[in-house]
Amino acid sequence: MSKYEITIGIECHVQLATKTKLFSEVDNDARDKEPNTCVSPVDYALPGMLPRLNQEAIKLAIRAGKAMNAKINSYSRFDRKHYYYPDLPKGYQISQFYHPIIGEGFIVLPDGSKVRIEHAHMEEDAGKLNHYDTYSLVDLNRAGTPLIEIVSMPDIHSAKQAHDYCKELWRAMTYAGVTIGDLYNGNMRFDVNISLALPGAKELGKRAEIKNLNSFRSVERAVEYEYERQSKLLDKGEPVRQETRGWNDATGKTTFQRSKEEAQDYRYMPEPDIPPIRLSEEFINEELAQVPLLPQDYRNKFAGKIPEDILEVLLDYPQLMTKLQEVAEPAIKRVANWFASVLLAEEKSVEMLENLPSAKQLDDLADMTEKQELSSTGAKEVFLKFFDPQMGKKDAHTIAKELNVIQENDTGALEKIVDDVLADPACAQAVADFKAGSEKVIGFLVGQVMKASRGKANPGAAQKILREKLK
Repeated sequence: MSKYEITIGIECHVQLATKTKLFSEVDNDARDKEPNTCVSPVDYALPGMLPRLNQEAIKLAIRAGKAMNAKINSYSRFDRKHYYYPDLPKGYQISQFYHPIIGEGFIVLPDGSKVRIEHAHMEEDAGKLNHYDTYSLVDLNRAGTPLIEIVSMPDIHSAKQAHDYCKELWRAMTYAGVTIGDLYNGNMRFDVNISLALPGAKELGKRAEIKNLNSFRSVERAVEYEYERQSKLLDKGEPVRQETRGWNDATGKTTFQRSKEEAQDYRYMPEPDIPPIRLSEEFINEELAQVPLLPQDYRNKFAGKIPEDILEVLLDYPQLMTKLQEVAEPAIKRVANWFASVLLAEEKSVEMLENLPSAKQLDDLADMTEKQELSSTGAKEVFLKFFDPQMGKKDAHTIAKELNVIQENDTGALEKIVDDVLADPACAQAVADFKAGSEKVIGFLVGQVMKASRGKANPGAAQKILREKLK
């Protein structure tokens, strides 16, 4: 990506975690539900059925605004966006165009750079078309789902930045409790606008919009493909068309869907059935106070206490960051390492996240390891047992004792074991080699001590005693 400069803007649809839909009193969670079972006369747009605004959606939109460092507008209102799809029974979508609820803001990326947010508005989702060989069927379970659409400024200039922005936005929304963030089921979907121009050009190139990407990796791959596609057109002197394209994850290619509409094509008009929204400063502040710590807060809180690479891994798991807050400061780094290298390495780590150990269990385990009462392997065994329903409620010392992994640190007992090892004829050659200057045989002798102690000897203490006696 060197000949042309790429400019990227991203629109993200976030499904709000309300119990019911935006304008009707039916289930908002359509996952694993039979088609057309989460619907109401309002969603079907039957004559005389009027929308009624879900106040919880307003509260979550305010929280989203804080997560994006954005201004919350005390006045907002809904508009009708006119277009027809088979899965949109009204023939128009209720959205916010002229007066959105969230104003300008920004998202900070892990590298410290900022991507500005132009605005974010509330709207209802359309339904879904299920395509078969010779026909398609309409499922309206998603129709009326409450969304906020977050519109970024064109501040992104690489595939990696696009990936990081989407991931950081997902983190911000899930930490704030705005959405459950299930990307697989479309709780967050990304529309990526991409244009190319020569460096220093006064105007941006024609943009193509890649619709409905639902993974960070897909966003990155789609940007890379579009750069290649558009740059080849420009190299041949052919124009890039302003259009909407789809993404095929299997082929790694984008495909044409339709020419891109402009705002005037939607014939926006104020929604006559929903009054304007007027929020008091008190109402806004009450909701802002409900927002828990956000990813950037955790970065600031744990700076210097947890290595940056480990912290960035753990930030994908809000449960782990909440638990780390409860852990005593001396244990934070060690516990963070266990979370990243032991817990997340387990095949069933997702299920294990639902039953995390207590802060006391983790503190005690870290303390035992610090005092060398447990080896790193022994500490790992105890840590994993915290998640075993049969043993998970027991304290660290009890589990370690039952697993027989507590290290022998008693100097007198260790000296006796070392004496026995040094007196063993099988070790005579190793003793002679060490005295002759061969350092590497100390590992063999430590191994013999560990064998004689059935793995319970502290290797460091054993090596120290061996060296003293061999002198």
